[in-house]
Amino acid sequence: MKLITAILREDAVDDVQIALAQQGISGMTVTEVSGYARQRGHTEVYRGEEFTIDFITKIRTDILAKDEDVELIVKTICDAARSGSIGDGKIWVQVIEDVVRIRTGEHGESAI
Repeated sequence: MKLITAILREDAVDDVQIALAQQGISGMTVTEVSGYARQRGHTEVYRGEEFTIDFITKIRTDILAKDEDVELIVKTICDAARSGSIGDGKIWVQVIEDVVRIRTGEHGESAI
């Protein structure tokens, strides 16, 4: 099992969710996060004063998946979220040893 984490632009989340649903992938946790990488923040003007915004708001999605679904999920996210501009995001995949469904006590892939 793998945990696929993607950091996305806010406007890409709906497209990613629809694309994953079309591939039969269900179950996603979405969290609003902020940070920076190459984008390094930006400046905004409010009432004539310039402010530096160091952290940019992004959306973090976490998807728990079977090993055989990982490539499809990563490709689907990339295709749906890619604008070609800096700040499109990142995806990383982590190995998960076990998952437990609290309601039933199921372990492993049956708990996904």
